[in-house]
Amino acid sequence: MRAFREAVEARDMDAVEALLAEDVVFTSPVAFKPYEGKALTAAVLRGVLRVFEDFRYERELSGPDGRDHALVFTTRVDGRELTGCDFLHVDDDGLIDRFMVMVRPLSGAQALAAAMGAQFERIAREASGAAG
Repeated sequence: MRAFREAVEARDMDAVEALLAEDVVFTSPVAFKPYEGKALTAAVLRGVLRVFEDFRYERELSGPDGRDHALVFTTRVDGRELTGCDFLHVDDDGLIDRFMVMVRPLSGAQALAAAMGAQFERIAREASGAAG
């Protein structure tokens, strides 16, 4: 997942989006229902990049078949320190088809939920603009 990691670290959302499968399913650490589809997932990730401060990946773990990856990160949201992990699965074409994020501690997750909630209308507009 070097290409994904490098794209995120460079904040290159066009490159990130190019690595997403059309049918990607994104599971947020702060929303019950997963987000489905490339346009919506890309819009959510754009929102995340707007609220994450001092984001950096700390390490990467990969499954033996090269299709499962875990990228451990640290960041801040509204002054709250977070540690998290992006769990990625790639399809037969090497595109990300499942993307789940987990974060800790609870205070960081709450700050993330509030910050992303404030992004909701913009995310919806971006997703519908990309889809149409």
